[in-house]
Amino acid sequence: MENRIAVRLLQEQGVPGRRATTFPECDVPGPELDALIGRQHLATAPCDLPELAEGDIIRHFVSLSQRNMSVDTHFYPLGSCTMKYNPKRHERWAGLSGLIDVHPYAEDSRIQGLLGMLYEMQEMLGEIAGLPAVSLHPAAGAHGEFAALLTAQAYFASRGEHRTKVIFPASAHGTNPASASMAGFECVQLKPSANGFVNLEDLKQQLGPDVAVFMVTNPNTLGLFEGDIQEISRLLHEVGGLVYIDGANMNAILGKTRPGDFGGDMMHYNVHKTFTGPHGAGGPGAGPIAVRDFLADFLPGPVIERRLNGQGEPEYRLKTPARSVGRLRSFLGNIGILLRGYFYIRTLGARGLREASEHAVLNANYLLARLSDVLSVPHGQRCMHEFVASATSLKSRGLSAMDIAKRLLDYGFHAPTVYFPLVVPEAIMIEPTETESKATLDSFIETIRTIIAEDADFLHRAPYTTPVCRPDEVKAAREPILIYCPCAAPETEESPLGEVPAHASV
Repeated sequence: MENRIAVRLLQEQGVPGRRATTFPECDVPGPELDALIGRQHLATAPCDLPELAEGDIIRHFVSLSQRNMSVDTHFYPLGSCTMKYNPKRHERWAGLSGLIDVHPYAEDSRIQGLLGMLYEMQEMLGEIAGLPAVSLHPAAGAHGEFAALLTAQAYFASRGEHRTKVIFPASAHGTNPASASMAGFECVQLKPSANGFVNLEDLKQQLGPDVAVFMVTNPNTLGLFEGDIQEISRLLHEVGGLVYIDGANMNAILGKTRPGDFGGDMMHYNVHKTFTGPHGAGGPGAGPIAVRDFLADFLPGPVIERRLNGQGEPEYRLKTPARSVGRLRSFLGNIGILLRGYFYIRTLGARGLREASEHAVLNANYLLARLSDVLSVPHGQRCMHEFVASATSLKSRGLSAMDIAKRLLDYGFHAPTVYFPLVVPEAIMIEPTETESKATLDSFIETIRTIIAEDADFLHRAPYTTPVCRPDEVKAAREPILIYCPCAAPETEESPLGEVPAHASV
């Protein structure tokens, strides 16, 4: 059994004189080299890089990859950032040379096939949302929020209205107030409600002519569908405000209902959550936004326009909307992720998307029903695609949500999101997604039950099978070490437990 010894960095493995590739001596005479490059641009000393053989490098990175959990190797009960399975044929199609080798400055006339696919993606996203105008431009979900709020801001300015406030529920994703603040709005958080839904009474108190947007996730962060969403939309529209739907949980309602139909004026998609695509390590991402027709002229550009030429054949071009808020990033968007989403939608079709949502909801409710006797679920006896359990009832035994999450790693399960949303104490957010089998869910259920029955002192020191046990995460976030310095390299330490107990891993 492996002890907790930190993985050695490449810098620590280097040996002077060791090489992966040997190059011939430079045969360009000194004066000619100076003329070609310029002496002021020549390095005066070798780069401070580790000296390694090719085998050293390969073993290092393959070893690191084998320590990772991935959606291809493990079950992710990861609410709020769904790790959906990425169909491999979509990966292959998105990797076709005619798609990935397109030059970013290629003329529209030379990439008609690609633009045609992306135009269809625009149209499909608009149909799914019930909101006709779409921009594929934003780089991620939070970027989509920001782009939509700028779009709303430009719309109100065009009407001579000075609206300053954005309202959001207590359970909102943290990106909602962050995006609103970046767009220059004043953030107003509603008081929590007893039932986990939007606090209607507090919302009514906050409404007025200075309110620009109400941002709400539906289904919400507790995995509950906001049954009063049409009433909420009516209240906002009465005071001239707009309703923004955070599309993070769209995978629960595909083909069942549409934000535009229940009152939403704007929304973003998280393509990796709703339509699959690799996610993690900071990207890549895509956050297309869909809006009502009266907001179309203000969308960030470019968007893709379709028209017929003289022969009646379709032509596609990139176009900036008439009163656009402008570009918020380089080029069109993250095309690789958009294409994966396009292939996913075309593969499943309308019926398949609806069934995917039905299976996601079924899987989540199965877990809720099988775990609610050992983990309380404060809000809702039934859920949509996710639910938020609480480990509060276990605190009398000295157990916490963190103990359960850390111990799951020893059993080969990625940990769920814990301590979010903040409205649920000792929160454990569980979201299985639609692709997981009953056998996998049953294994997860039995593992949770086994962990809860284990000794509290033993659980406090989990995980046992990882190189590092429980780092000081707050310190790591506040005092990150971003540059390698030999003098700051920590000494490796063996597990404080010594030999790992035989029953530590299953």
